[in-house]
Amino acid sequence: MGNKGLTFLVFVGTLLSMAQAQTKGKLFIIGGGDRSSALVQAMVITAELRPTDYIVVLPMATSVPEESIAYISEQIQAHSTHKISSFNFTRQQADHESSWIDSVRNARMIYVTGGDQNKFMDIVRGTKLYDALHQAYREGATIAGTSAGAAIMSEVMITGAQKGEQEASSFREVKANYAETAQGMGFLTQAVIDQHFIMRSRYNRLLSVLADHPQKTVIGIDEGTAIVVQGKRAKVVGDSQVLVIEKPKKRKVGAGGKVSFENAKLSLFVHGQSFKL
Repeated sequence: MGNKGLTFLVFVGTLLSMAQAQTKGKLFIIGGGDRSSALVQAMVITAELRPTDYIVVLPMATSVPEESIAYISEQIQAHSTHKISSFNFTRQQADHESSWIDSVRNARMIYVTGGDQNKFMDIVRGTKLYDALHQAYREGATIAGTSAGAAIMSEVMITGAQKGEQEASSFREVKANYAETAQGMGFLTQAVIDQHFIMRSRYNRLLSVLADHPQKTVIGIDEGTAIVVQGKRAKVVGDSQVLVIEKPKKRKVGAGGKVSFENAKLSLFVHGQSFKL
């Protein structure tokens, strides 16, 4: 690579570092399942809501938006008196409903419900709402989400599908080019999130994603548990555990897509423990 190429890469790396440094927001990423009162309280505390702040719920991932909005609103109201608004955007509204988009942009806490992460991203990806969510995050909002709302946090998003399968995905093997991914929100650029992790034994799926993206850190968050991300640090909150795998060495793909690698770093964290992203 010539000097111009090296200069360009250094410039891009500097821009990315500056963008990360300028982000004032936090992520509260919940692995799905039941949310304890203590977990919801931790989410509200994380947001550091000021007297004039408000909360927005985005239910586009779910097929039962009214129920999802009512449930999380009731949980939040046990720990906060701040106004809660909800906006169930369509694709068209995500680009043209300016008053709703402005409300999202100026919210101090934004909560994305569970459901289908693909449904959420099909509505939001490439729209003014996508930009508004990133602006809110840069300017200090806490972006929270559970289950599907956790999956969307990554730049590389696990869709839940197994490549080549028409029926429910089983992920009975660990292979390259096996777990389907798509573009997520990209609040996390160096990590990939999986949810319901220990409860649903999603090890094969996450290891297959690591095989395809060995430069990423893969994170499996269990039910009733969250990671709080601020800058390059993540802290575990909740009742269960968080699995983190990174830096596999000597990755190889053999017959039938079977993958091998060595000396990947594996860590398992519980409530109160932190790790670097």
